[in-house]
Amino acid sequence: MSMNTQGRPTAAVETDGQSTAFESFSGHRGLRLAEPLIFEMDREDTTGVDVEEVGDFDLEIAGLGRDSKIGCPGLPEPDVVRHYTRLSRKNYGIDMGPFPLGSCTMKHNPRLNEKMARLPGFGDIHPLQPISTVQGALELMETLSHWILELTGTPAVALSPKAGAHGELCGVMAIRAALEARGDAREVILCPESAHGTNPATAAFCGYKVKSIPAKDNGRVDIEALKQSLDDTVAAVMVTNPNTCGLFEDEVREIADAVHAAGAFFYCDGANFNAIVGKARPGDLGVDAMHLNLHKTFSTPHGGGGPGSGPVVFSDALKDYVPLPYVVKTADGLTLKEHADDKDPSMGRLVAFHGQMGMYVRALSYMMSHGSDGLKQASEDAVLSANYILASLQDVMTASYEGPCMHEALFDDRFLKDTGVTTLDFAKAMIDEGYHPMTMYFPLVVHGAMLIEPTESESKNNLDQFIRSMRGLVEEAKSGNVARFSGAPYFAPMGRLDETQAARKPVLKYEAAE
Repeated sequence: MSMNTQGRPTAAVETDGQSTAFESFSGHRGLRLAEPLIFEMDREDTTGVDVEEVGDFDLEIAGLGRDSKIGCPGLPEPDVVRHYTRLSRKNYGIDMGPFPLGSCTMKHNPRLNEKMARLPGFGDIHPLQPISTVQGALELMETLSHWILELTGTPAVALSPKAGAHGELCGVMAIRAALEARGDAREVILCPESAHGTNPATAAFCGYKVKSIPAKDNGRVDIEALKQSLDDTVAAVMVTNPNTCGLFEDEVREIADAVHAAGAFFYCDGANFNAIVGKARPGDLGVDAMHLNLHKTFSTPHGGGGPGSGPVVFSDALKDYVPLPYVVKTADGLTLKEHADDKDPSMGRLVAFHGQMGMYVRALSYMMSHGSDGLKQASEDAVLSANYILASLQDVMTASYEGPCMHEALFDDRFLKDTGVTTLDFAKAMIDEGYHPMTMYFPLVVHGAMLIEPTESESKNNLDQFIRSMRGLVEEAKSGNVARFSGAPYFAPMGRLDETQAARKPVLKYEAAE
């Protein structure tokens, strides 16, 4: 039996010379349990709760009453619990192992945060409660705002945006409001080539034309190209710092000064703020607006892509245009300013209700439990972890840029040249090693990109194990063992799926078999 350096089998376990790769009668494979969809297990006569029969009554909803089954599956409670437990075991999450997705910052979510978010005063709150009954929640929001403003070095914050991209929208809308207030009809926003895709999308959504700015050979913004593009048509520049190549834009002050001299605004994508918390304040760098992904920097859970909180901070030039509502102090206590008046140039209401209280509680719990020194150390450890990955792999993989990185290490596919193995193949083989793949093919400025962000959450032992696995895969690829990669993953519940077909013809609704 083939064993790896940690004494784990790398091939099917054999007993008395015979492979155990037979088909079971149940369809299960040991603890890898197989079962149909929950809808396929449905029985009309079974349910986990007893519901009384509904008597005769008249529907008074203008003929909109349901005339068919509601479509919810009926199962006994144990079957429901087992179904979702089995599904969870087929998934990968941060509680199972490292999540090296670059540009995503998949860090540990402390259980203290969850305990605080479930306190009845926060967990049971309703957006339509009278202000007098939510003074504690408003105080928490004000405290969270204070921490955010201190960490970013800015004078104003909007808590209401529901995610990072929504925060971008908020920031660009504030820029548009400021330009309109001074009668300046600018129509262009500049975005670096390595920008997150949401940056140009946000600019276009707000009605701006997007112009791309190239990068230099060192992976940073070409400031001379930027300066040549600045004129009286440019409304703003959107720069991610640290950028998507995992590098700090060391000319950021010069960028800000050039943008401001042209009468434009400097929007900073704060997706990578986790790398510089306590080390550098965006406000001190000349940033006018920046969103913060609470699910990246401040440990609130990602959920289905991020369950909704992307606060935006503003400079003095934009602080009057923050969206409603926001917390204000009055003689009678805290309240929400809900409506703009003639003296208030606010962009108006951005969302129906203020935001995700659960995310505010979790983020503030993380901040206060760490303290300012702990938040700084977390950023330092995140950068240290990424550079440890970079230093440990750059002799066998090809680093895209020379020198140290910030919070994530960027490699390209040059080390796979002539091996017959692609970036996708390599990433799929990582699943067989028990790891979620890193971010692939992004940023687009690097061919066959592999972007690895370990975060501060991983111990040196975990990083060493990850490094050993990566080095082992590189050795296998260079040895010509293409079969190990071309069909990977072999150990995942469903194997390699046709992702192209799934993207082009997704099946989004269950249809019962005829």
